[in-house]
Amino acid sequence: MSDNIQYQMPLIGDKAPEFVAHTTNGTVNFPADYSGKWVILFSHPADFTPVCTTEFMTFQAMLPDLNKLNTDIIGLSVGTLTGHLAWIEAIKNLKYRGWENMQITFPIIDDMNMEIAKKYGMIHSHASDNKTVRAVFIIDPTGVIRAILYYPLTTGRNFDEIKRTLIALQTTDAFGVATPADWEPGEDAVVSAPTTAKEMHERLTHKDKNLDVKSWFLTLKKIPENTIMEKLYNKSITKQALKK
Repeated sequence: MSDNIQYQMPLIGDKAPEFVAHTTNGTVNFPADYSGKWVILFSHPADFTPVCTTEFMTFQAMLPDLNKLNTDIIGLSVGTLTGHLAWIEAIKNLKYRGWENMQITFPIIDDMNMEIAKKYGMIHSHASDNKTVRAVFIIDPTGVIRAILYYPLTTGRNFDEIKRTLIALQTTDAFGVATPADWEPGEDAVVSAPTTAKEMHERLTHKDKNLDVKSWFLTLKKIPENTIMEKLYNKSITKQALKK
């Protein structure tokens, strides 16, 4: 009967679909266990595969920086816990990009029946019927999906872009701005366009030295990188302190 269940891929702005699952770190109740934190849920096609191995090591190397941004990671593949455990044990014996003796500490979900993968639209039948594509869901502290990225089985993810997207989303929340093309922390952000004639006139005649008005509908705002990162890191430190 479960094979006849129809799943609709979640969209940006949706609440992350809930599930309870076994992982390499114990049982997880998702996303409730991550309430108050950002979380990156990602899928990989299979254990003991070369591209996935490089991605796991890259994510683990990034984890301390992500934790400073109040962010955790959880992985998923269509595989068993025993397979996951054997794979992460094997990873400890590898050397890659200067990394060695690497212990994978983030949880990996057991999803042999593909139920969770289907809930999140991670199975793309034209790519594979029994392996997930490389999906990334960035979910905010309220359990809302804020960004979705997909990569094919053959292409490793751009982890700098994943982190850049996370920081951009947190910057939007913290400073009430949007971020332009190729934005990096420290570069000018985008201020919302006016919605009335009065606001348009005020924007064009403004005297705020932090604003760079290119046009009434395109205004940039200077926010120094240290201002952004201090606020984002301090918010993370405050949340961790409250939990103790």
